[in-house]
Amino acid sequence: MKLVTTLYRQFQHLVHEVAKFGLVGLLGLVVDLPIYNWLVFANPLVLADSGEGMLHHKPLTAKLISTTVATVVTYFGNRYWTWRHRERSGLHREYVLFFVLNGIGLLIAAGCLAFSRYVLDLHTWLSDNIAANFIGLGLGTLFRFWSYRKFVFKEEIELDEAEHTPAPDSPAALDDSTGDLPAVR
Repeated sequence: MKLVTTLYRQFQHLVHEVAKFGLVGLLGLVVDLPIYNWLVFANPLVLADSGEGMLHHKPLTAKLISTTVATVVTYFGNRYWTWRHRERSGLHREYVLFFVLNGIGLLIAAGCLAFSRYVLDLHTWLSDNIAANFIGLGLGTLFRFWSYRKFVFKEEIELDEAEHTPAPDSPAALDDSTGDLPAVR
């Protein structure tokens, strides 16, 4: 029964992290999408192709700009809400890692956009948004969730784990062969 309870707790915690990460990601999308569409199509509402924006012929540059702005927003949402319970390893370290990993996520989205634009020769607002903001963002989001949990916002020591670790002077910590405390190295 303890195994079932433990698995449930771990799964419940992951569901909460995924939900919070998703909401922060939606906020990032609300920032990213209008900026990209305004720069490329002169229409931040993403309702139709209304013409050519100032970076219409440079969609990858526009994606870089819009994603960078969204990254700043999502860093603070993830640090102070999604993974606020995790160990802090310094703002500089976390921020640099977060941006590097976001850069990889951006390359995934930009790769999908470049394929759509330059291989399939699709230049509409719909094709750009499907390639970059649906397919590319979806794949990039899976990568980001995994990498943030693994490298940026490291797991803290669980209270249960700390409670079950024997104290150095307790009988459970004694060396079985000699009955002495383990050597400290």
